[in-house]
Formats: sequence, structure tokens, C-alpha cells
Amino acid sequence: MFKRFMAGILSFLLIFSNTFAQVSKQVNTDVSAELVKAPSAILMEQTTKQVLYELDADRKMPIASVTKTMTMLLIMEAIDSGKIKYSDMVTTSEHAASMGGSQVFLEVGEQMSVDEMLKSIAVSSGNDAAVAMAEHISGTEEAFVEQMNKKAEKLGAKNTHFINCNGLDETEEHYSTARDVALISAELLKHPDIEKYLTIWMDTIRNGQFGLSNTNKLIRFYEGANGIKTGSTSVAKYCLSASAKRNNMQLIAVVLGAPSTADRFSSASKLLDFGFANYAIADNSSFKAKIPEIKVVGGTENQVEAEISGGLNAIVRKGNQNKITVKVKTEDKLSAPVKKGDKVGEAIFFVDGEELTKKSVVAKTDVDRINCFQMFVRCLKKWATLY
Repeated sequence: MFKRFMAGILSFLLIFSNTFAQVSKQVNTDVSAELVKAPSAILMEQTTKQVLYELDADRKMPIASVTKTMTMLLIMEAIDSGKIKYSDMVTTSEHAASMGGSQVFLEVGEQMSVDEMLKSIAVSSGNDAAVAMAEHISGTEEAFVEQMNKKAEKLGAKNTHFINCNGLDETEEHYSTARDVALISAELLKHPDIEKYLTIWMDTIRNGQFGLSNTNKLIRFYEGANGIKTGSTSVAKYCLSASAKRNNMQLIAVVLGAPSTADRFSSASKLLDFGFANYAIADNSSFKAKIPEIKVVGGTENQVEAEISGGLNAIVRKGNQNKITVKVKTEDKLSAPVKKGDKVGEAIFFVDGEELTKKSVVAKTDVDRINCFQMFVRCLKKWATLY
């Protein structure tokens, strides 16, 4: 029994090591070139969460206004769920108006739409607007911060803890990591509407009376830049979560604790350049696969169509996206009933002959079990075709 148990463990470790080796052949994070002038950084692809480069990425650090990536995420979730609307008017409390640092100088009792508040946060990093929105969504900033921490936990940002919604007054209890910021940023970018705010270079609020200028200079100067958030305090130094999209690949570069604003932007640019130069997305356009219909026994239909669940979405070395092949294995036959989404096989993807990943092959439609009357009608039709 013990020998069998150990053999199972060794087999698992062998499979795991082989899988890891295969992945590492496509993505190599062991980069000796100095890409970052900061103590902590990461480069992540948004849809796959694949890390392409990291430097002490799990180090807990202050993140200043990069905190607002989570604030904007909760705002977008509230909008998309219907809890609030862009046209809703938000009233500024005394607490919100008291915020210092980056602000849009909201006055107590001043009303501004959710649209303009979000614009003030995304473009000018308004601390007062962030608090006003937190109170509008949750009643108090404290209740909103509780939701921020719950969301961080849900996303797997296990080394993150917030004490406010804007990063203005940081203590040792307010921290995150480059990896966690990248995860939060990746979730924010799932909301397509946020991009129109993150990519504003210059705009106005209050009917054109107050100008806004984006604190993220990459929006103007980096090709494909579409976000996300800057941050700086004397404690956090210069931080940035930067994102850019080219050729269907969305990258996120997080730089924490850079010694200067120039260093954070140049470091993020180098990370993004590295990612776009070396990697690409392999998706459904990268391969051709014919999946045969599968015979169904005892069903209202004699066969069912199948498809690869979710399709392909993987990071490969640049140029290898054109070298994808797939081997599909399916069941010879199925017994009714068959439900849409039932696993009926497996697709194994290869890059130039090397295994990349596996995906389930699933039924495209339901096939119910045939009843006696349906069986009689089917036999009758078959009999009629003989004459």
C-alpha cells in the first residue's frame, strides 16, 4: 500500500514538473537585463494572468493612489450591476471635501454626476472624488473600504489590505504588492467602459470650468496605452500600474517604489516593450481543428456537435502563435441524456510539436432521452423510406 502511495506521489510530481517545464519553455521570467529601476515590479498579461517578468513582486509596499484601481473597480461593478448610474448625482460630504493631496476641490454640498466623479478619479486622481463615490456607493468610506478588502481577498490578492479608498493617508496597515495590484488592474480592465476614462488625456468638469490632465503620461506617449493609475507619496515614492494593448494582447506593468516619476514611467515602458517584443497571444485564430459529431445512443438526436470549451487563450513566444496544432480526442458514443457543456473529450494544443495546454471538449447542445412515442415515430419514418 505504501509503495503504491509513493508511486502515485512520484507520478504526480513527474507530471507537475513536466507541465512546468513545458510552460517555462514558452515564458521565461528569468531575465538578467535591468528593466526596472524600482524595488518591486511585475509584468502580467491581463486575460491569462500569465506573469512575464517579476522583481520581488510579493513584497508588501505602500501604493499611494494606485489604491484607486480597487476604488474604480468597485465603482464599475456598482454601475454594471445597476446599483448606480452614470447620471446619478453625488453629493459631497464634509469628510470628502476635507481630503488633501490630488483633488478636484469639491465643496461641501456640491453635487456632481457619477460620470464626472469617475472622470476626476481616473484622470486627475481626485482624492475627494474617490471618497465622495465611496460614500455614495456604501454609505460611509469605512463600509466601502470593507468591500475593497473583501474584493481583494476574492481576487486572490492575499497580500493586500486597505484602510482608505484613495491611498492618501497610508500607515503600515495600508499596503499591497506588485502582483496584487496587477490582479486588481486585470479585473478592472474586464469592464470595457473604464477604458474611455483611463485614456482621457485632457478634459474638463463643471461645464468646462475646471480642467483635468491625466497623471499617467504614458497615455499620450506610449503606443497602445490604455491605463491605469499613478500614485506617489513621500513614503510610497513613485508607483504606477500601466497597461497597454497591441495585437490583441493586453499587458499590465506594475512598478512600485521608484525613486522618481521619470523612473516609474521608463520602467513601465521597458516592461511593456519587453512583453510586446517577446510574446504573443495564441487564440482561436491560431489553429484549425475539426471536431467530429459524436453518436448519441437513445437520444432524440442521433448525434451531437461538440466544441472546445473556451477556445484557446495562451501566451507563447512571439512567432509561435502561427505554429499551433491541436489533437482532439472524443468519446466514440454517448448515452442520452446529454447536457450542453458536458465534457465529451479533450483537446491538446501543441506549439511546434511541444505540448502547450489542454482544454475540455464539450457538447454544444442538449440531447434528451428519446421516449416511446418518439421512438415509434422514428421507426415509422425509417420504415416509410424503404418504400
